[in-house]
Amino acid sequence: MPRVVFLVGAVVVVVALIAAIAVVGNLVSSLFQTLAARPPAVDTRIVAPDESKAAKAAGDASATPEESAAATWLAAQPTTYWLTPEIDPVDEVWDRVAHLASEARDQDAALSVAVYGLPDRDCGNHSAGGLDPDAYRDWTSRIGDALRNAPDVQKIVILEPDSIALSSSCGSQGDRASYLRTAVENIRGTNTWIYLDGGHSAWHPVDEMASLISATGLIGDVRGVALNVSNYQDTAAEFAYAHALSERLGGTHAVIDTSRNGAGPAGSEWCNPAGRLVGPAGGSFGDGVVDTTLWIKPPGESDGECNGGPPAGTWWPAAAVELTRESR
Repeated sequence: MPRVVFLVGAVVVVVALIAAIAVVGNLVSSLFQTLAARPPAVDTRIVAPDESKAAKAAGDASATPEESAAATWLAAQPTTYWLTPEIDPVDEVWDRVAHLASEARDQDAALSVAVYGLPDRDCGNHSAGGLDPDAYRDWTSRIGDALRNAPDVQKIVILEPDSIALSSSCGSQGDRASYLRTAVENIRGTNTWIYLDGGHSAWHPVDEMASLISATGLIGDVRGVALNVSNYQDTAAEFAYAHALSERLGGTHAVIDTSRNGAGPAGSEWCNPAGRLVGPAGGSFGDGVVDTTLWIKPPGESDGECNGGPPAGTWWPAAAVELTRESR
């Protein structure tokens, strides 16, 4: 009997040692991943998603040769993927993010997503929609779970474009700040760099925009702000705006959307202005405040039903052809 007790005790000790080694191994792995995490910088390359609207348009047999060429060229460009509840609902969004993370590994790239499902999104304008508060909590929780499931991948999250810049005109600053806090809490994790909406240089004066951002109470919980998302402002103007915001917000960082600013702005027109061009590739520029430039708004997708465009977010072949006329 004592020998049996000894053997059982020995097995228990061995099992405990194995468990302890596993725990230590997990801690070491987690620590290594945390130490290896680096924020986006110049030369950051993000995923070119294989299920983007450009990629789907490239396979459209009814497209003209010029439309097909534009879509094929755009499909190959590293571009942020927009997570919306309309396309990636709560029961599908985890799989979408996991697929994008797998692509990032295959392409040796970072993953960049725009989270765009805020309650009362766009205040009833061209991109109206979004989720109710409870559904938004669940949806962003699924997104965060999927992002944390890929600790080895650098993740860039553009959180709710236009949400803060529109908050004063929508009359919903407090509610929006609460939703954004929920999203940040749900999404943040190892090697995940979150950027809040920061508008752009031709929208709010810098002091006003800084006040709107500061009022969310989130500036210490995120990497920084995303500027020029879905807009056309010159890169130099956005760099100056980023530096001015950083001075007022305690040194926060920024990313700048250059996907469609190759010809600069068209005055105050923001909805499908004519004559625009794609801008410099993501990862082209950065400094001590601007982490990097990125393609955030996918070129070829409409801003809304204006200037001949289809509904917001719909693939528009004519726009794709025009935007890429000097690049492909």
